[in-house]
Amino acid sequence: MDQTSTSTPGPTKHPAGLRIIAVYKAVKTVGLIFIAIAAFRLDREQNFQNLVQWLEHLQLTESNSLRWSLVHLLEGMGPAKFIAVGIVALVYAAIFATEGIGLWMRKYWAEWFTVIATGSLVPVELYECIMRFSWLKLAVMVANVLIVIYLVRIALRPRHSGVAASSGV
Repeated sequence: MDQTSTSTPGPTKHPAGLRIIAVYKAVKTVGLIFIAIAAFRLDREQNFQNLVQWLEHLQLTESNSLRWSLVHLLEGMGPAKFIAVGIVALVYAAIFATEGIGLWMRKYWAEWFTVIATGSLVPVELYECIMRFSWLKLAVMVANVLIVIYLVRIALRPRHSGVAASSGV
């Protein structure tokens, strides 16, 4: 018999919070994959020009300045820079996927990997909140700080030798 059938895992051994964080990381992964796909499609000059023209002709009175800011930003970047955006999005998607899968599978290394990866982004998120505040940025930053605190507490909890050995690799 394997170890899981001889011991009954309780909520303290495998907290549901790890599953919630894993799902959160999966949602971020999927979002970044969509961003990468869009960025790679904007690499083509015709697709890029179609987007810029569509934004220029879009009639939105409430967000007119935002629309023109986006048009000027896109024109300044040009289509070639979207390859870099796509690559960066895929790299972050891979990191988030690794975190999420590791947490879902209850791997001890994933707890620390997520603490380090998520914690390293908090200073950047704090800077962004201070310089260009939005409620979404604040919510993401608070969620990430709570994830780091929670995972540090989980990772530092005492482990039984059988659980630590089976969840190590």
